[in-house]
Amino acid sequence: MVIMSLIKLTEEEEQILEYIKQFSEKEVKPLAKEIDEKKTVPEKIIKKMKELGLFSTYIPKEYGGAGLSFSFLVRAIEEISKACPSTALVLDGALTLFADPLIMFGSEKLKKKYLPRVAQGAIGGLALTEAEAGSDAASIRTRAEKKGDKFVINGTKIFISNGRLAEFFVVDAVTDPEKGHRGISTFVVDSNIKGFKISRDIQKMGIRGSSTVELEFDNVEVPEENLVGELNRGFKVVMDTLDSGRIGIAAQALGIAQSALDEAIEYIKGRKQFGKAISEFQGIQFLIADLSTELEAARLITYKAAEMFDNKENTIKISSMAKLFASDVAMKVTTESLQLFGGYGYTTELSAERHMRDAKITQIYEGTNQIQRLIIARELLK
Repeated sequence: MVIMSLIKLTEEEEQILEYIKQFSEKEVKPLAKEIDEKKTVPEKIIKKMKELGLFSTYIPKEYGGAGLSFSFLVRAIEEISKACPSTALVLDGALTLFADPLIMFGSEKLKKKYLPRVAQGAIGGLALTEAEAGSDAASIRTRAEKKGDKFVINGTKIFISNGRLAEFFVVDAVTDPEKGHRGISTFVVDSNIKGFKISRDIQKMGIRGSSTVELEFDNVEVPEENLVGELNRGFKVVMDTLDSGRIGIAAQALGIAQSALDEAIEYIKGRKQFGKAISEFQGIQFLIADLSTELEAARLITYKAAEMFDNKENTIKISSMAKLFASDVAMKVTTESLQLFGGYGYTTELSAERHMRDAKITQIYEGTNQIQRLIIARELLK
């Protein structure tokens, strides 16, 4: 009964998810290799995502969205990630990293200003990480100083996803340096504002189609009404945003791993050695049985985390567990799947090496897996 509750979506959500599966398989997957090589998600794909209403799915109805569940969003991210995780990250970043903090903490005025735009397809992002503040989010140095009815932001952010696509970002900055993590505030910053600059693009090993950049803020003036939540309470916004974000990354890991395993299984059924298909060898059978079992376990914990988030339960521990386990499983599955292809797996002619490269980042961003273990242990020892 517990498992059934984890995978059950509404009839409407199931129907929309079926459209997403078809879109991912027929339109995104054939372009995955090109997206990796050209390091960009084609505008026609993003346009089709907007036409399908994917950006509106998770936005509440009162702000122009469909009001679908977080569990649905997780399943959607998983499906698109099977085809191309770079494409999935466009949607994931816009909804879990930009829209979610506004949904959870934004004023009514701020929600009405930005969420309808997201529902219509405007892309957002989260600008948190800095050169000296990665896993330690409390160490950010970007400053926001109050001047009249505005805040003036100065600083630099790095490894920002959706960098060149986003029309606006949720940005975290220090508003009271004397208070440590209790002196951080969160703002919405439009990308067309004076003083905002993309200083460089960052080249990556995997998810190459995702636009990842370094941002500079040079006396960027933000109206006071763009404060997300309360002044000096931004660390709470960050932590809760990362809870949902980590579940999204777990879903991404699931999609990458599932695609890698499916392709490997198809290959070993046709590849012959010593007079028979290599899928007939017991050692190979045991391997794919173990990989599939671990992947299914990762899927269940990820769906459970999404269900708990929907129910507004405390998801600190389980979101870290989902991200940790799913990403570790994804790395294992993609590495072993590549091995099943033998020498062919090491070439760029097949997708196996790309899956392995794409999987690696899921162990790193939204907090490294070492940090996830610390979070889990801290929650257990409370």
